[in-house]
Amino acid sequence: QVQVVESGGGLVQAGGSLRLSCAASGRTFRKYAMGWFRQAQGSRREFVAAISWSAGTIFYANSVKGRFTISRDNAKNTMYLQMGSLKPEDTAVYYCAATYSDYAPLSGALYDYWGQGTQVTVSS
Repeated sequence: QVQVVESGGGLVQAGGSLRLSCAASGRTFRKYAMGWFRQAQGSRREFVAAISWSAGTIFYANSVKGRFTISRDNAKNTMYLQMGSLKPEDTAVYYCAATYSDYAPLSGALYDYWGQGTQVTVSS
């Protein structure tokens, strides 16, 4: 079993950057695929990025491609989301998720473990 906790959210101006972290418990972290999802107020949760356990497979939503970078450090049991060129429409609660998989699922339904979320607010 894996527990995940997000951190690094906050308020930033449009065009700015933030780095989110997701700390995971459990000695088998390196066997888990990880993903970032977000949910804006009044909207459905949406996929942001996913990374396989080896970091050999990475996917991004079209809306963040070229601006966000997902990475992981299995030695530190931590995943990251470096966000740049932030836009007001990136404002949302960002969730970290984990699943025991060789792949990097894009669907939230395929993830078993979720964090509580961290708020990212981008002002115009």
